[in-house]
Amino acid sequence: MTRDAVIVDAVALNEALSSADPPVLLDVRWALGQTDGHDRYLDGHLPGAVFVDLDTELAGPASPQEGRHPLPDLAVLEAAARRWGVSGERAVVAYDAVGGMSAARVWWLLRWAGVRDVRLLDGGLAGWTDAGLPLEAGSVMPEPGDVVLVPGALSTIDADQAATWDGSLLDARAAERYAGDVEPVDPRAGHIPGAISVPTAGNIGPDGTFLSDAALRERFAAVEGPVAVYCGSGVTAAHEVAALASIGVEAALYPGSWSQWSNDPARPAETGPAAARV
Repeated sequence: MTRDAVIVDAVALNEALSSADPPVLLDVRWALGQTDGHDRYLDGHLPGAVFVDLDTELAGPASPQEGRHPLPDLAVLEAAARRWGVSGERAVVAYDAVGGMSAARVWWLLRWAGVRDVRLLDGGLAGWTDAGLPLEAGSVMPEPGDVVLVPGALSTIDADQAATWDGSLLDARAAERYAGDVEPVDPRAGHIPGAISVPTAGNIGPDGTFLSDAALRERFAAVEGPVAVYCGSGVTAAHEVAALASIGVEAALYPGSWSQWSNDPARPAETGPAAARV
């Protein structure tokens, strides 16, 4: 996979939206602890964009055994994708207002389920408005799509595989959560033993756009062997998978992530920054 297969800038997206076969636009306005994503969408979104609810459409029911955002049932995801207007070979572009951190979840899920042309809007909502492009208010009800989803196009690992991973296991959470200094949502602090701290937030610059290929290659230069990524609940880790994909590095996702791992008292938790590499 290359950069152009993972992200698209606002100017190129605007041109594509004026073409005879415009992409499906998905607005994934979500952030941890916030519940007003749909209201923000209604106030203003990219023209034609459909709102995607991360908690109900991009995840199954939360549980201590499966984590806060387990993978959704495939039939539920397929029904949602059809409601969004996803069909056949039609391209899909997803965005949010947090640098792609939540939109990457739908990017990963659709790619995993066999949709080949899915990209993230580089810079998200701000990248669009900074380019002087318009927003529209209200809800969008697209023509239903007919996509058929087939899982497995991207790799996943489970807790047992994470425990014995023979390669680089990346922890995409903030460094202080990795170190165990703070833990705002999950039952135990720390990280999976042997994991390397590479916070997702470092994949983008101050303007919310992805770092250059050269900068990303430097950021991940020390990553060796097979790569897998986890975060708190499998959401922001998808952004790290996307960043790695943009420079040609395949990475597996651990969907249960720390929210599943930390709920199992039999799983060890390591603390401290000694193994961190940011």
